[in-house]
Amino acid sequence: MPSPADATIHALRTGHDDLAPFVAGLSPDDLVRQSVATEWDVSQVVSHLGSGAVIGLEALESALEGRPTVADFNQGVWARWDDMSPAARQVGFDAANAALVKRYEDLDDATRADLRIDLGFLPAPIDVRTAGNFRLNEFALHSWDVRATFDPAATVRADAVEPLLDHIGMLLGWIGKPAALEGRTATVRVTTTGPDRTFGLAITDGVALVDAPDDADATLTLPAEAWLRLLTGRLRPEHTPAGVEATGSVDLDTLRRVFPGY
Repeated sequence: MPSPADATIHALRTGHDDLAPFVAGLSPDDLVRQSVATEWDVSQVVSHLGSGAVIGLEALESALEGRPTVADFNQGVWARWDDMSPAARQVGFDAANAALVKRYEDLDDATRADLRIDLGFLPAPIDVRTAGNFRLNEFALHSWDVRATFDPAATVRADAVEPLLDHIGMLLGWIGKPAALEGRTATVRVTTTGPDRTFGLAITDGVALVDAPDDADATLTLPAEAWLRLLTGRLRPEHTPAGVEATGSVDLDTLRRVFPGY
């Protein structure tokens, strides 16, 4: 039987195999170009992905070995990558991310099902699928940040979309900003394509996914990858594909304010 983690690990592999040669082909000028992640140039996005891979591998190895992670490990990794030149980040990313992906791929079926990983910022260790999805969320969206810098029509890779659709709901309490409705509440009926899904978005004193409402205050229809980008602040007007349609009392600009990104 396939493991629930298999699709996530596959998406991490195909994402790496797609992004690594793209990053390797960037020129020195490309690396210091302002990225669509407005606070970072392209090399800094690559640095974030590389340092994140090193930190993720340490968490995975710690779980496999049954030991705690090294104190201040993350801070040391970030400092090291921050000190790298753009060219060193370019080279280091491939090796760091490839090592993490390969370690996930090497997990046998029993380990994929039973292992619990402490990521350090959650109240309890989590299963391999969930840990992998946290990395996939980071990797797929920052990969888009790199590609969209050079191609405004870039999309999130299809292999990542379905695993992330099942994962993103657990993040809404953190990434959603209901104050953007200025005291109002609303329910939105959301319909995605690729894959096709219908569900509800409730914006009250918090933000959460709910069953599709019959009497929604608004509707939103869009590709599933665009939905992921909306929730993470990456559906700016210049990056919004044709076919995105919002009707009712909550328009697309309001939803952009509810999900300003991170």
